Amino acid sequence: MAGRTPVPGRVAAENRRARRNYFIDETLEAGIVLTGTEVKSLREGRANIGDAYASRQGDDLFLLNAHIAEYHGGNRFNHKPLRPRKLLLHKREIRRLIGALQREGVTLVPLSIYFTERGFVKVRLGIARGKKQYDKRATVKERDWQRQKQRLLRKRT
Repeated sequence: MAGRTPVPGRVAAENRRARRNYFIDETLEAGIVLTGTEVKSLREGRANIGDAYASRQGDDLFLLNAHIAEYHGGNRFNHKPLRPRKLLLHKREIRRLIGALQREGVTLVPLSIYFTERGFVKVRLGIARGKKQYDKRATVKERDWQRQKQRLLRKRT
C-alpha cells in the first residue's frame, strides 16, 4: 500500500543472527541516508541486514551489505539494493566508534532498522566482538538450563 504511514517503533528489518554470533557490548541509534524508493521498500518490510556491517570510509561511517529490495513502483529511478548507505551520527560519536573499530576483534553490526514516531528511519547499531564456537555452545547450554529450571519451578508450585 503506497502512502501508508509506518507504525511508530515498527521494525522494518532485524538481524536475528547478531546476538548469536557476537557479544554486543553497547548499542546506539543512528540515522541513515536513504532515497525515497528505499523508504517505501522498508515500509513494505523488504530488507535484509543479516550480512550487513558498518565501516569507516573517510571521516564517515557507512552501512555496507544491507540489502533493501527495489521498490516495485520505482521504475527507472529505483535504487541499487546493496549500495553503501551513510550513517548519521554526531562527530564525537563517529570518532568514538572509529576508535572502537580499530581495536582487534571489534565490529559494528546493525541490530535492527525501524521507524520512529515521527516516521524517520533509524538503525540500531551494536559494538560487537565475535563469539567463538565454544561461546555459542555455552550460550545455548545456559539458555536451556534456564528454561529447564523454570519448568521445574512451575511443577513445584
